[in-house]
Amino acid sequence: MEICIFNQQLSPEWDLPEPFLAAIAVAAADIDAYEHVNNAVYMTWFDRAAWEHSAALGLPIEKCLQLDRGMAVLRSVIAYLRPALLGDAIRVATWLLPGDGKLRVGRRFQVRRESDGATLARADVQYACIELSSGRPSRWPPEFRERYVPLDAVVSAAASLAPL
Repeated sequence: MEICIFNQQLSPEWDLPEPFLAAIAVAAADIDAYEHVNNAVYMTWFDRAAWEHSAALGLPIEKCLQLDRGMAVLRSVIAYLRPALLGDAIRVATWLLPGDGKLRVGRRFQVRRESDGATLARADVQYACIELSSGRPSRWPPEFRERYVPLDAVVSAAASLAPL
């Protein structure tokens, strides 16, 4: 799997404005016995896009380790719409969604195939802040409060999103 991260401004092909994008080339290791990308691989892609987005926001893994804080998945809801196949060039978009700003945050993901623009999957993932050394829930440090902030345009548009 090859991943290249970049940001894209408002675009009508995405569910929400101003996505953070990861470009991915589907590799042989991503394919299962049914000759399409295995559902577990999508979670890996979501995780990778979230990590890269966090790093772009100023919270790379090294900073999280220094702060002894991280975001752990609480709940994932994924809608698989069409298969991704070997050799497909796809993009995974992610957006921060409104959260409580103290412990939890949500992310929306959308996976699209570049060749035809088809949306292959959507996901809503809820995260909670944990103290890495203990694994216990923990309030956000100031660095998280400053950086894990949904864009105003996303907050407005997210209000009209249908649940998955």
